[in-house]
Amino acid sequence: MTVQDRIASLLSATGATLSAAESCTGGRISHLLTTVSGSSRWYLGSVTSYAASVKEKVLGVKAETISTFGIVSSEVAAAMAEGVRSLTGSTFAVATTGLAEGNNDRYPEGTVWIGVTGPLGTRTLLYQYNNGRKANIRRFSIRALHFLAEYIANCPSDCKSSKET
Repeated sequence: MTVQDRIASLLSATGATLSAAESCTGGRISHLLTTVSGSSRWYLGSVTSYAASVKEKVLGVKAETISTFGIVSSEVAAAMAEGVRSLTGSTFAVATTGLAEGNNDRYPEGTVWIGVTGPLGTRTLLYQYNNGRKANIRRFSIRALHFLAEYIANCPSDCKSSKET
């Protein structure tokens, strides 16, 4: 069973829904989720927010959060996940922001912050893997889905069917 199949099973059992906000993964998480037959029953959609302006205008990430913590940060990943959840009304959301290639002043190439949110609150995870841009994007996406699956699985069954905390 793939991780996206596991997520589908967890969500389908309770009627919960999911959305995504992706930066460095560029839509790959959304692609993987929509390869599952019946995903339209639980997957509401995504925002590929590659530019800071899209993170701010569409997802509601505050400019001061980006300037204070950096575009690649736990705080931005959390805000992206919370923003797309609010935008879509989903039960759960996942977000990624990172460096598939190149460095910045805080992190090396191959760094991603993953955010997940839902009825249990928001969690973030720092993950580092570097084997070139394409491999990094693939690995970041799979790691994000595993982090999300763990979060959903640890949510009591009554919290999986409600957006409200």
